[in-house]
Amino acid sequence: MSWSTRSALGALGVVALLAVPARAEEHTPDEASAAVQKYIDAKVKKEGAFRFKDAQANAQLELVQDQIRVARGINGYGLFVCVEFHARSDSKKQYDIDFWLNEDTLQLVDIRIHKGPKRDGDHWTLFTRSPLLWWWIPATEHPGEFEEKRGWQLESAVNRYVAAKAKDGVFKLRDDKTGAQRSLDFVQIHRPLRKMEGKGYFACTDFREHGTSNKYYDVDFWLVEKNGVLQVTEVRIHKEPKQVDGVWIQVPRYNFAKGKVKEIP
Repeated sequence: MSWSTRSALGALGVVALLAVPARAEEHTPDEASAAVQKYIDAKVKKEGAFRFKDAQANAQLELVQDQIRVARGINGYGLFVCVEFHARSDSKKQYDIDFWLNEDTLQLVDIRIHKGPKRDGDHWTLFTRSPLLWWWIPATEHPGEFEEKRGWQLESAVNRYVAAKAKDGVFKLRDDKTGAQRSLDFVQIHRPLRKMEGKGYFACTDFREHGTSNKYYDVDFWLVEKNGVLQVTEVRIHKEPKQVDGVWIQVPRYNFAKGKVKEIP
């Protein structure tokens, strides 16, 4: 391969298993790129285009691949292959999409949009989505050990948990108040993440009720560190959608105690 994957093992989106054998040795960016290319080719052959749900924009995309731009790795977290696409209906609408793979098995963990098109006058520009995908953050930080976990490490644990529990992109959550099962689409993780005295870390997230365009839930994920590994121990709905004067707004179910919360960078 001629692009920059050959020099990309540095710091730096559960959808399917890629048809590659599990191996104990370390995989290279080229191998990760080849696995992603095989996955894309299979989807295009089956569907006629690369179809992908843009959770943030609540849109079903039909895309055409342009090229694999870069593949990178974070030791202990995975390999990340960034692929350039354009909309099937408009070649000027470009997307930069990241594929997150398990570094040991090359199993696809998640797919997320890194950059998307934005109208600028009579043409489209490519802009970085906010919040920035967590796996791009380590590249901006100084190397070394920290006394506490970093925000991107917490985001990684939450993202992996959601991806593992989701089926066909839909995350099922038992409502701890009503007992009903909620079908949700994962949108984003809020920043900053926090730590609460005596209870561990927690992350606030946005989910959209599956099949709707404007009913959002704020869901809290609680995490603790066990033997050096962050684990999700509790998931609760913090805010639920309520219709007021014809508009859906988020209404809190509970509040946090003041003075006991620490922000995690």
